[in-house]
Amino acid sequence: MNTLEQAVALLREGGVIAYPTETVFGLGCDPDNEAAVLRLLHLKQRAVEKGLILIAATVDQFEKYIDANTFDQYPHVLNSWPGANTWLVPCKVSTPRWLCGQFDTLAVRVIDHPVATKLCKLFAAPIVSTSANVSGLAPAMNAAEVRKQFPTDLDYILEGSVGKSGSPSAIRDARTQQQIR
Repeated sequence: MNTLEQAVALLREGGVIAYPTETVFGLGCDPDNEAAVLRLLHLKQRAVEKGLILIAATVDQFEKYIDANTFDQYPHVLNSWPGANTWLVPCKVSTPRWLCGQFDTLAVRVIDHPVATKLCKLFAAPIVSTSANVSGLAPAMNAAEVRKQFPTDLDYILEGSVGKSGSPSAIRDARTQQQIR
């Protein structure tokens, strides 16, 4: 079994993993597994009310969470992907609160990193993606920094290099195009 297959197997079992993205190392899990998401939030010391980002290999992978017709209204969103552009898009009423927090939107991004893209393709669904750091600390830029912040708590660290950005992705509201972060 190769490393991507191991990571996917652990995601399916409810594991929390770390992996490289175009910007920083991310922490991820299965977005439909409430226990995994709550564990990730606990490790990161992040409040559930803040919501999370989902990354995917294709926009179709968001269909369960976001009304597909929404994207027809936001060509600027589609034109920015794949890439390090995260958009707040209105989510379906059925989207779990542990993903969208206190909001009626969900942060989504079609990833443009070879390892993370393959991870989402093999998982055949989006995954939670939040920077690999304890809230308030700098995001991890490599596997060694992930291990330093989470020495024993993660189920797997997928090795690889992050992109050249060096900071978390920009987050914009799809309705207004206003930058939030």
